[in-house]
Amino acid sequence: MKKQPEAQARPSRQAKRAREAVLVLEDGSEYAGWSFGKPRSQAGEVVFTTGMTGYPQFLSDPSFRGQILVSTWPLAGNYGVPVKPRTGEPYLDGQGVPVHFESPMVQVSGFVVSEACGEPSHYDSGLTLSAWLEKNNVPGVYGIDTRALTERLREHGVMQGKILVEGSRDVTIDSGIVPHPVADVSAGEVRSYRPAGAAGSLPRIVLVDCGVKANIIRCLLARKTEVIRVPWDYDLKNIEYDGLFLSNGPGDPKACGKTIASVRRAFQTGKPIFGVCLGNQIMALAAGGDTYKLPYGHRGQNQPCIELAPGSETSKGIKASSRCYITSQNHGYAVRGETLPKDWESWFVNANDNTIEGIRSKKGPFSAVQFHPEGCPGPRDTEFLIDGFLEEVTRSSTTKTLKQQLPRGGG
Repeated sequence: MKKQPEAQARPSRQAKRAREAVLVLEDGSEYAGWSFGKPRSQAGEVVFTTGMTGYPQFLSDPSFRGQILVSTWPLAGNYGVPVKPRTGEPYLDGQGVPVHFESPMVQVSGFVVSEACGEPSHYDSGLTLSAWLEKNNVPGVYGIDTRALTERLREHGVMQGKILVEGSRDVTIDSGIVPHPVADVSAGEVRSYRPAGAAGSLPRIVLVDCGVKANIIRCLLARKTEVIRVPWDYDLKNIEYDGLFLSNGPGDPKACGKTIASVRRAFQTGKPIFGVCLGNQIMALAAGGDTYKLPYGHRGQNQPCIELAPGSETSKGIKASSRCYITSQNHGYAVRGETLPKDWESWFVNANDNTIEGIRSKKGPFSAVQFHPEGCPGPRDTEFLIDGFLEEVTRSSTTKTLKQQLPRGGG
């Protein structure tokens, strides 16, 4: 086991009782620290996220499936984890949706921090961060210079890596590759949600679950809609709906061929479609565009996105509506704006690197964004986009109803 560099400060409270651990990257670089969480070795793609708070949410985000997550914020665990104290199970609302998490379990393959707090202080805390990770069989490493690690990932791009814990069995770096992470995290069956106490007919939204964050479901229910959650590869011809919502999820969007084909057919119905994160990439591919992998992705709560004026052809020399939004993001792939067909246009761009952050159709009620309007954790300044989608659903449904009521040949 490689020893901790002397120049790096050792965590004082946990160092004596923690096992040594090391993060090894595929380029051969090593970062030594101490184990917390489950004392086991594990491989995965090493990525970093920028955010001061919200570790219960981003660690349970299905978009992180198969990845070892590095937190750029130096401290984690100071407010514990909001779970039931005796069982460690998540709190669920009346719909069976996790109250504090984005899914019922930890989704990352490993967690790397500068310092892990072992004595949290918060009235909602039921477990320490270390105990929660251990319950979910996930290893962590603390005592690492995460600033230096993040700099390496920015310079060289994300890499495969592995956490090796003293006394545990070694693993190969490529053993952490997940062939189809969307299939791993998507619901295996159709599930229905309806707002508590709601009566009568409600707009019916089919939510294509590619690894949906729970707050998307919460946002839709809060707006008095009936939500039908279907697996990623569900044939949409088998269900009636007023609007279609494409969720976030992990991995390469091109691996979701069945979803792409299903969305392409859904365009023909003319019913409103809205996508978030992976849903944005899937919509672009269904429209005939292309996607590519980013060097190190956008993961965090502080990504600036500029809204383009209608009719803008490119994100360069930005012709914007003068609005910039701070957004929450978690993705490793992006849309190639120049590959979009002529009847589609870029909607938002990232102010840092000009990558496409949203697309929309010029002819139909189809739009999507790369960031998270429901942003949990993170700013929710763009939640109005969900309102806009549902307004389009209502308008479309009303128009359809009026057309059905019109006498033949008249109007």
